[in-house]
Amino acid sequence: MDYLAAIVPYLAVIVPSVALAALFYFAMRAIFNADRSEREALAQAEREADERAD
Repeated sequence: MDYLAAIVPYLAVIVPSVALAALFYFAMRAIFNADRSEREALAQAEREADERAD
């Protein structure tokens, strides 16, 4: 059990950093997906407007 006492301080330092990195990754992925969806919707609306104008 002595090895566990030696590992815990390292885990206490690494785990918050990994959790923050994961949170950042998922937040950025959500932002990029929303942007991609918005661009696709805007392009579709422009195509439909162009078709009606002709």
